[in-house]
Amino acid sequence: MQELDRRSVLWGLGACVVGGVGCSLATSAEASGDLTSRARANLYVCEGCEAILEREHSTLPATVQLANSAEPGERLRLTGRVLSVDGRKPVAGVVIYAHHTNAEGLYANGRDESEWSRRHGRLRGWAKTGADGVYTFNTIKPAPYPNDTLPAHIHLVIQEPGRRAYYIDDVVFDGEFGVTPEYRASQEFRGGGGIIRLERDSDGLWLAKRDIVLERHP
Repeated sequence: MQELDRRSVLWGLGACVVGGVGCSLATSAEASGDLTSRARANLYVCEGCEAILEREHSTLPATVQLANSAEPGERLRLTGRVLSVDGRKPVAGVVIYAHHTNAEGLYANGRDESEWSRRHGRLRGWAKTGADGVYTFNTIKPAPYPNDTLPAHIHLVIQEPGRRAYYIDDVVFDGEFGVTPEYRASQEFRGGGGIIRLERDSDGLWLAKRDIVLERHP
């Protein structure tokens, strides 16, 4: 999960949930048809995934606040369900670790408790799904890096009970800077599609839905 490439690939099954507050957008890559029939040989290749272990999993809530009211930026709620490999059933007990840049595009004000708390900045947190498979992060809308190399994005790492952690496609925002045809073509569809369509509620809160389809393990 290197800071330099920011996982410029977005993997997704193109699942778009009807009636959701936002959805993952399908692309031509879903035509492969067998994305869930085989395990990825490189599933566990992931720099920084160990950050998911920095909190005790047994006490994690399903809803987490990453940004407090004093954090500059536009409010955003990222939510979704974690689903089984076939995309049919919600899965309980899955831990999701999220981190992203601030409103200036920086991973700022991390703590000295670990390498990853320093590198990932203060806007990070851990959630765990309940029986309904739902997770929610209340935060701000991240900004692109100052050098404009990639779209604004939210990193996600997941860990299923009794399994090793792996990263999934970054959440990025359809129609915004950097979500080009070339970027779409680079998607690899880890955990479902990462390009999501934002909607805004009457209070000005950005709403984003990103369902996660679990990967098959090697």
